[in-house]
Amino acid sequence: MNIILLGAPGAGKGTQASKIKQKYNLLHISTGDIFRANIKGGTEIGKLAKSYIDAGVLVPDEVTCDIVKDRLTWDDVKQGYMLDGFPRNLFQAKELDKFAKIDLCLNIEVDESLLMDRICGRRVCACGESYHINTLNGSTTCAKCGKELYQRADDNPETVKSRLDTYNTQTAPLIDYYKSQGKLVSVTSGEGSPDDVFAEICKILG
Repeated sequence: MNIILLGAPGAGKGTQASKIKQKYNLLHISTGDIFRANIKGGTEIGKLAKSYIDAGVLVPDEVTCDIVKDRLTWDDVKQGYMLDGFPRNLFQAKELDKFAKIDLCLNIEVDESLLMDRICGRRVCACGESYHINTLNGSTTCAKCGKELYQRADDNPETVKSRLDTYNTQTAPLIDYYKSQGKLVSVTSGEGSPDDVFAEICKILG
């Protein structure tokens, strides 16, 4: 099964992706992870991506589509995958339809008033785990691998507001796009605990 995780920044897509990967053995493909790997490696595309990310705007569609298209040619995608952070707009969705078969789009619904706190309080680990300062109890290391946690450069109020505005104008229309294809399923418990959200997802995936 090939699925898309849809939801505003801070909706918990990364957390749920980790749970889905473990239970259903689906490969988690995050465009953010792909770009960060290139940024860390100092590649030319990484430098280009960083200039856009630091400004709180999206990497150009053509660049993103090419990276995802290449990623979906790897052998590890054959058993199924979930896309996190892609597609972000109708152009990307239509391009994706040209080179991939998507079975389901999971849309995690969260009230926008909660998203700012979620994102600005987020701390992440290089291994992919994500936490919130309210639940860390002062800890600064990852419970999974022990590495030091950090705050992403774009997890600040000004950039978050820009990202939410961009989501509402660019990405939210994908809800109707996948609904028209009969592939959209909304996860209505997005404001609950991660376990509550995952329980609903499990009911959907079966």
